Amino acid sequence: MIKAGQIDKGMGLLIKGAPYIVVEREFVNPGKGSAFVRLKLKSPTTGQTLQETIKSQDSVEDIEVVDHNYQYSYNDGEYFHMIDEDTYEDTPVQMSMFEGYELLMKEGESYRCTTYNDEIIDIQIPSKVVYLVAEAEEAIKGDTVQGATKFVTTETGLRVRVPIFIKQGEKIRVNTETKEYLERVND
Repeated sequence: MIKAGQIDKGMGLLIKGAPYIVVEREFVNPGKGSAFVRLKLKSPTTGQTLQETIKSQDSVEDIEVVDHNYQYSYNDGEYFHMIDEDTYEDTPVQMSMFEGYELLMKEGESYRCTTYNDEIIDIQIPSKVVYLVAEAEEAIKGDTVQGATKFVTTETGLRVRVPIFIKQGEKIRVNTETKEYLERVND
């Protein structure tokens, strides 16, 4: 248990029986009445945010969440198989907890994961990732309208709208939050 006044950003708390990470913390000391802490919490398992106000003298249950590197091995349609980079242990993670991540994660890549009770509760994907274009429509000659775009499919199956000059086999940088094309990458 930890006093509300000791809560800090990035800490793990158990609220209503579920783990949450403190995203924002504001200490408020009004002229009248007792001080309190206003928290913005995020559930790593559902992505849901929660606002909580706790009196500074009250206690809440803190939990130990650990960030650790895991290598994404493969998915079997139901689970992501993540390999602990220290112990080489396979840790299956339900794909339903991380909907859409199968299109963003690349096999063999390392990801920072948050664990609680030896269970992965969050996978942190970089905001910008380089993907190989696996399929691209051919640009039609004469289709040179300014800003003309087409869809391509990356090695992971992600469909991205890109400029018409992008070809199959090229690499592109994509913003993983918006799933938008950023630039062509030349090695």
